[in-house]
Amino acid sequence: MKQKILIIIVLFLLPVVTFGQIERTNRPALRGMGAEQQEPSQRKKEAGPEPAPVSEYKIISVDNDTTFVDTSLTIHKDYKFNYLRKDNFELLPFSNVGQTYNKLVYDFTEGDHLLPQFGARARHYNFMEVDDIYYYHVPTPFTELYFKTVFEQGQTLDSFFTINTSEDLNFSIAYKGLRSLGKYQHMLVSTGNFRTTVSYNTPNDRYHLRTHFVSQDLMNEENGGLTARSLENYISKDPEFDDRSRLDVMFEDAESTLYGKRFYLDHSFALGSMGPATRTGFSIGHKLNYTYKKFEFRQATANDLFGPSFEEVGIHDETRLESVYNEGFLEYTSEALGQLKFRSGFTHYNYGYETVLDLESGFIENRLIGDVLSAGASYSNNLGGFDLVADGMLNIAGDMDGYDLEGQLSYTLSDELWAAVAVDVNDRAPNWNFLLYQSDYINYNWQNDFSNVNTQGLKFRLLAPNWVNVEAAYTRVGNYTYFAADDMGFIKPFQDGGQLNYGKVKVARDFDFGKFALANTLLFQKVFEGEDVLNVPSFITRNSFYYQDHWFKKALYLQTGFTANYFHNYEMNAYDPVLAEFYVQNDREFEGLRSVDFFFNGKIRQARIFFKLERLDALLLGNNNFAAPSYPYRDFAVRFGLVWNFFM
Repeated sequence: MKQKILIIIVLFLLPVVTFGQIERTNRPALRGMGAEQQEPSQRKKEAGPEPAPVSEYKIISVDNDTTFVDTSLTIHKDYKFNYLRKDNFELLPFSNVGQTYNKLVYDFTEGDHLLPQFGARARHYNFMEVDDIYYYHVPTPFTELYFKTVFEQGQTLDSFFTINTSEDLNFSIAYKGLRSLGKYQHMLVSTGNFRTTVSYNTPNDRYHLRTHFVSQDLMNEENGGLTARSLENYISKDPEFDDRSRLDVMFEDAESTLYGKRFYLDHSFALGSMGPATRTGFSIGHKLNYTYKKFEFRQATANDLFGPSFEEVGIHDETRLESVYNEGFLEYTSEALGQLKFRSGFTHYNYGYETVLDLESGFIENRLIGDVLSAGASYSNNLGGFDLVADGMLNIAGDMDGYDLEGQLSYTLSDELWAAVAVDVNDRAPNWNFLLYQSDYINYNWQNDFSNVNTQGLKFRLLAPNWVNVEAAYTRVGNYTYFAADDMGFIKPFQDGGQLNYGKVKVARDFDFGKFALANTLLFQKVFEGEDVLNVPSFITRNSFYYQDHWFKKALYLQTGFTANYFHNYEMNAYDPVLAEFYVQNDREFEGLRSVDFFFNGKIRQARIFFKLERLDALLLGNNNFAAPSYPYRDFAVRFGLVWNFFM
């Protein structure tokens, strides 16, 4: 805890120490696809050089998409003002901040993985992967502070600072921390995400380097959900149990933690002139991704809920993955011919445990260790107003087969109309915890020789803010893997031999009525084949009606109104704390959620203040909704926080 406090203090002091150490850049602002509309800086003009516009504070993704700092206050900023700092329209949060989320919508083509992913996926929502890390270029030191209250005894804070010590060298450092006790027994959450980045390019623009280091630990106490008697009291809305700490839980002696460390390096060198005046020539590059992950489940005393165990006291499951990925590439860039890249990668992986098991059901190894050699190419170009992007990668040798093929064709008619169609074909092994798992609980030990999961997806996207924004996707999945209860009621991995067919359509439209506005998001989805292994609500909607205006001679800009959320009844997935995974259940259909929030948000200079009465409906009508079977959904709460930007 002392280390976390020290990091936060350093982040506050760095802007003061470094003020005035850099010169303002005159580079033009770059806008990436999908960048939000920005508003001019409202900083007070002082004597001396005129402050740099906000558009010069650039944010660069790992794929080189560039946006810039956005200090505006919109309804969509309200949607992102949460623990994930992302719009969670498609997720159903558990009762405490920092716990997991039940998926309402699926995207099977997300990512470009060629190898299995680490398990404990329910703990990965706040785990920052390579795509979640951004790089920066700023004319002056820049700081952002995020703060929001939680449920009982704690807070969440995200502190970020970046500085260009010269025109060509940028550093950033950030720490995101959370502690929340929660309203139910034994559900403390304590998490930390530390990250730091460096980006550099030589003055002649021939050599580019980006690197980052991330260290994360995400701890959740596990209580197994409510007992049968407490579930009856909760469902009946008995006012005696409005104090949720009076409801009994399945156990009070367990916790699970996901740890992670990663060092990432991406650098390239242009063999010819690659300055702003010319974009033609060859370049060579190298990527390195060293990742270490560990998942632990601890319980003081074995619980019969999970079956018999090897140890009656001191349950301790520990799963580790260490992987090293090296990639070399050769790239050719031409204004006329586009960008063509050839690359080859080598991965070494080491997944598993410290012990081997010889059970009646069979011998279970302790580790899966191997190497994979992959090769691929990518191409992008603008063809008569159409933007074409194609990418493919194939495992050509080693211990794992797999391939990933992606293509997208987009067209920009104007600043207000953009359309794209994309295809994705992926074939890879199931996640590691489907292939091999060990636990002190006997029923949680297995080794499987599952076939590769094959995914084929087609997506369409239309961005037309003046009319409607539309996203549609259709996905087919072969050899779909999932967790479910076996005949004895214990959770096991399964592989479906049939075909899973799933489609969804999402539409969004905002309406302005002078000082009033209405924001609408609706999603329709259907499982055409495979309903027994994939459960989703058929309809989800979110509607916000609000008032917006400038007050006090435009010193304050405010937005206030109501947001209503709804999704249809469905057989929601259940949660398993030993695996930190959700599993399919078809025994009970749960009532859809209807919730209403009141918000009052304001902006003063570069500070955005958020105040919300969450779940007004529960305050008036009571609450017996669920986030997962045996896990109650959130009650009424008053929460507030802010996002504050500092331009030095």
